[in-house]
Amino acid sequence: MTTALDQDAIVRYEPRGAAQQLFKARDAEVFMAGPAGTGKSLACLFRLHLTALHNADMRGLIFRKTAVSLGSTTLVTWEKKVIADALARGIVKWFGGSAREAPGYRYSNGAKIDVAGMDKPEKIMSAEYDLVFGDEATELTLADWESVGTRLRNGKLSWQQQMGACNPSAPTHWIKQRCGQGQARMLVSRHADNPAYVNADGSYTEVGAAYMAKLDALTGVRKSRLRDGTWAAAEGLIYPEFDEAVHLVDRFTVPPAWVRWMTVDFGFTNPSVFQWWAEDPDGRLFLYREIYHTRRLVEDLARQARELMVYPSGQWREPQPRAVICDHDAEDRATLEKHLQLGTAPAHKAVSPGIQAFQSRLKVAGDGRPRLFIVRDALVERDKELDEAKKPCSTEEEITGYVWAVKPGGTAPEVPLKENDHGMDAGRYMVAARDLVGRTRVRWLG
Repeated sequence: MTTALDQDAIVRYEPRGAAQQLFKARDAEVFMAGPAGTGKSLACLFRLHLTALHNADMRGLIFRKTAVSLGSTTLVTWEKKVIADALARGIVKWFGGSAREAPGYRYSNGAKIDVAGMDKPEKIMSAEYDLVFGDEATELTLADWESVGTRLRNGKLSWQQQMGACNPSAPTHWIKQRCGQGQARMLVSRHADNPAYVNADGSYTEVGAAYMAKLDALTGVRKSRLRDGTWAAAEGLIYPEFDEAVHLVDRFTVPPAWVRWMTVDFGFTNPSVFQWWAEDPDGRLFLYREIYHTRRLVEDLARQARELMVYPSGQWREPQPRAVICDHDAEDRATLEKHLQLGTAPAHKAVSPGIQAFQSRLKVAGDGRPRLFIVRDALVERDKELDEAKKPCSTEEEITGYVWAVKPGGTAPEVPLKENDHGMDAGRYMVAARDLVGRTRVRWLG
């Protein structure tokens, strides 16, 4: 069988630093970890592609926590920057999947690279692989990682390997611990490894200088992680009880009998946040949908929110929210009511009691579960402006950097830092409505 290389595939890639080390690594588990913009994912994707070109009948896998996030990010990079020439020449073709096989990319030499989200892992868990890549690996649970690792037994390569790429998270994250215990190898990626941003002499390219300016503007734990590449915990963290392995849950079909709620925190230059919460029969709250966006008018956001809940015919797609709990701005509330076609109720905004109530819900109860969860992939769409500025794009991304403000002179903190707290405010409104002031009655508009 001819190899794909016999068809003159053109691959242009300059691995540097950790990326170069990756191409030589034969460790069973390897993580590319470092600041944002160092080319970690690109290195892993190129390794997959080149391995497939050189090895007939090998089988690879690209995966993320959810299929939606994979398609909107990783696979865009894969098709535009890695396999574009091979696609154009017909060396690689897309395969949409079948009843037995996962979707993915098929090479003319018989190599295959499947794609999947761990929210729908059925087909990949019945397959066998030689080389797999988990992007944004900090989103994965240890169970996800170990489950995929059991599929490395295809035997077409003399070595089998599991690759992951990630920005640093908290020092207690399972990836950091796994590498520290010698169960996996961590390759530390730096900005100098990315030729698109840093020239060979160490100077920034024009694009790199602009990108680094955005990272330099970050503050707190996000700067430590995304600019400096440090596995850091935020100092003065308000919700240290929050544990991604415990409080983040995979998407599920919310039972129709569960009570629904909405909370809204208005903004424009700062994000407007619309949150949808479901309450189970035991009183647990699940944040299952979220709009988190800057520079949109309240009336446009209200229309978007209504379309998510109501068919054009006027029939509801899901149970109506029992209450729409809002920030107190009278003009914005009136506009929201008009276009959402629902009444609203003012939020209970006392900060300290609300934070304490939220903290209480994060604690694991006697049944081994907390009383508040965030559903992965709850975000309706990512705000490109926030994303490019490396700012939080969802409540999930806010919570690990939500800290107390320290008064001048270093006195004890009393209030949260008013920065990247918009989802936190909306979440506090929800908990306060349930735990501090009871159920709020909704006023319907005729």
